[in-house]
Amino acid sequence: QNRVKGILTKYGSFLPVPVFFEKEQINNTEPAWTKKPADLSQEDYASFYKELYPGSFEDPLFQIHLNVDYPFNLTGILYFPKIKEHFDVQRKKISLYSNQVFITDSVEGVVPEFLTLLHGVLDSPDIPLNVSRSYLQADANVRKISSHITKKVADKLEEMFQNNRSDFESKWNDIRIFVQYGAITDQKFAERCKKFSLFENLNGSFHTMEELQANLKEAHTDKNNQLVILYSADPEADHAYISRATERGYQVFKMSSPLESHYLGHLEQTHESVKFARIDSDSPEKLIDKGIEVPCSLSEEQRTELQGIFESLKEESSLSMAVENLSSSDMPVTITESEFIRRMNEKQQMNAMGGQAFRMQSAVVNANHPIMLSILQKETEEDKKAVAKQVLDMALLSKGMLKGEALTRFLERSLELLK
Repeated sequence: QNRVKGILTKYGSFLPVPVFFEKEQINNTEPAWTKKPADLSQEDYASFYKELYPGSFEDPLFQIHLNVDYPFNLTGILYFPKIKEHFDVQRKKISLYSNQVFITDSVEGVVPEFLTLLHGVLDSPDIPLNVSRSYLQADANVRKISSHITKKVADKLEEMFQNNRSDFESKWNDIRIFVQYGAITDQKFAERCKKFSLFENLNGSFHTMEELQANLKEAHTDKNNQLVILYSADPEADHAYISRATERGYQVFKMSSPLESHYLGHLEQTHESVKFARIDSDSPEKLIDKGIEVPCSLSEEQRTELQGIFESLKEESSLSMAVENLSSSDMPVTITESEFIRRMNEKQQMNAMGGQAFRMQSAVVNANHPIMLSILQKETEEDKKAVAKQVLDMALLSKGMLKGEALTRFLERSLELLK
């Protein structure tokens, strides 16, 4: 009995003729997608979403109603859900129907890959019932339908952005992964989404790429005439780095989606004079290199000695050591990580390639910080190394990289210094 009802429910929930099981009608003969958009209210769309996904706790953000009768027949409703960070769970949520008969929920061959993140229903008698992916991709009508759906989605997003930008901005963080995924995987959509793809700065204001290029040009252009856009994946953890950048008049943007590395690479390929740099990947002077040399307050001999002291700590921390001439107000030691290597690791993890991540982190020692001279003035090599170690551990602690026995020793040394 349950098996029969399950089959009827799966394939016949929206048949255009009544279906009864044990004297109870179990189907909706006039589902929302068969009606005209003008005849439906927002409540009707929300109610139909609950009908499709009775276990859903969240309402969709908005929907697109498809209604085409030439040059192919296509009706349907696509809903934009709040897309989670782990967006693979979003898939298999679009059902394909032919004249209200369920065919499949595997629509990868009918719509572009990124659109499989949407929820809803597509109904077309012009889609072959042989739903093997290779067969669908070779069908002319399917290609037209796929292209039309992509265009309608882009039209809807652009319309929302143009008509009510503040409302669109309020939804941005819930749809940005979708837009980024579309830009990476679909060239036509990538071109369209340039108009409404947004970047949020730390003050909560949103900007398009065109606006960024205009607003940041003067401050963020380096000596090679490249516009450098600084970003943080975790503004709270990167507070020290952000402070140093904002003190120099730079803006920092929030970028923390799981697709960020792929997306930033795409943007850099399509905008030759633009590059993105995470705020903790180098010092501000190096991130936006203006070609201005900062003089060193130490003699060449002192600088060489300082390099040697920190190099002697290299084995304990597994960091490369670099002595640089930074502002005396900057931190004495800063931990940085190669932008290229970090992005490569993130892509590898995103693509489920596995393997051990290769880290390329450096301790940047600020030769101009007053504490460096005090280190050099210590009487013994042991004392010099002890203070240098304390300063290095402070930098590691700020990055959450000081753990276990190393953290215990640091705390013990700190208590001794306070006596």
